[in-house]
Amino acid sequence: MGPSRPLPILALAGLALLLGAGCATSVSGVRPRGFPADALPLDLARFMGDWFVVAHIPTPTEAEAHEAVESYALREDGSIDVRFRFCEGSLDGEVRELRMDGWVHDPATNAEWRVRPLWPLRLAYQIRELDPEYRETVITHPSGRYAWVMARRPELREARLAEITDRLAALGFETERMRRVPHADGACRAGA
Repeated sequence: MGPSRPLPILALAGLALLLGAGCATSVSGVRPRGFPADALPLDLARFMGDWFVVAHIPTPTEAEAHEAVESYALREDGSIDVRFRFCEGSLDGEVRELRMDGWVHDPATNAEWRVRPLWPLRLAYQIRELDPEYRETVITHPSGRYAWVMARRPELREARLAEITDRLAALGFETERMRRVPHADGACRAGA
């Protein structure tokens, strides 16, 4: 397996255009599902770090992702360094990486972000659910077309994933497109 290679600019542009539809509408002020009132705003420093994408309703760019990991790092200016790494097509496929700039859009909750994969686009993301120990999270796009179920470890009990999937379906997400992301020994994260 060769070194990590950034996604081509055309793939980024396609992803950005696809995700950009419907992003202009703000959903600020909506308390995310799964957050007790006293848990907000979420602790950004605690949320930072690596999150394994256990399952997702994928964007076209990540439809064949294996060993997917989303990493967040808080910058001194309060913005967020977002890095998405995965193996393309198989567990030993080519390592792909997408780096993006992120920032909190709703400081009342810290649970609504904007992410910029490519200037000038800004994509809306909601941290919809987060367990009290910051071990599991569900992030969604307000269009209802994309969702990511992530955890600090690369697995999640089937019953737990089914609960999350049921809640997303009740909210109108296209859960028939939900895909379990294959994880193995972490070869894709080597040298990260």
